[in-house]
Amino acid sequence: MRALLVTNPQATTTTTATRDVLAHALASTVKLELVETRYRGHAADAAAQARQDGLDLVVALGGDGTVNEVVNGLLREGLGDDVPKLAVVPGGSANVFARALGMSRDPVEATHQLLQAVESRRSRRVGLGRVDDRWFTFNAGLGWDADVVEAVERQRESGRVATPLRYARIAFGRYLRSAIRKPSLTVELPGREPISGCHLAFVCNTDPWTYLGPWPMHTNPDCSFDGGLGVFALNTMRAPTVIRHLTQVFAGTKYGPRGARLLREDDVPSVVVRCDRPMGLQVDGDFLGRHEEVRFNAAPNALEVVA
Repeated sequence: MRALLVTNPQATTTTTATRDVLAHALASTVKLELVETRYRGHAADAAAQARQDGLDLVVALGGDGTVNEVVNGLLREGLGDDVPKLAVVPGGSANVFARALGMSRDPVEATHQLLQAVESRRSRRVGLGRVDDRWFTFNAGLGWDADVVEAVERQRESGRVATPLRYARIAFGRYLRSAIRKPSLTVELPGREPISGCHLAFVCNTDPWTYLGPWPMHTNPDCSFDGGLGVFALNTMRAPTVIRHLTQVFAGTKYGPRGARLLREDDVPSVVVRCDRPMGLQVDGDFLGRHEEVRFNAAPNALEVVA
């Protein structure tokens, strides 16, 4: 088996020691090549080249941004039988995709899990989401969450570390801004009348939607890699409603968030969100600018993952 290890040395918890341990362990099992990313998009370029070269496996060591780049590189030319398998070892701050696959948060333990899966040839097909021409593995969103991601990215560019406390503080500040704005989103689901007057729209490909430190956020508990997309949208940002649904999201109850001001669907093939004014969009924690119309689609069984 020929494999490529793509590692992001700038990821939050990725270290040289972790990279060396993983590379040494993999090299004893597969014929391994190693790429350390040096620029934005490098992981995608390396994964696309791995597909062209006919490699069997691409391992991403890094955070969710690295994983997203690798996935988009693997699928740059579209779906197909020639796409290498994907494996993930967590090296970022949230690692949502890796944790949703059942991988340990500890990179060394996750490496052990990966080696066992490789040796036993254990893998599974997972569905992905797509935003226009961008693939995503676990979530995307318009509005509040995208504003938070944009602000965190700016602070990281200035050298600050993305901690759960920093996310929470920025989220509160952006909430205060969002609460005084007029709702501008219209959500369109197959077979239903458009739902207008929404302040935010979250779309997920699995559960949980994300993590705040060790705490999972369950916007759509019935959403999984084996089904369609989950949609979570609010038509008010009043504090009592937001606090109620945040409590439900963190509680992880059996039935998930519910309420009269909430639109929630857990298994849809597609969703279109139209905006009265340009709104921020984030995909897998990566800010993608401001948009007036975004189309989300589910892609079942899109990728084979070793886990």
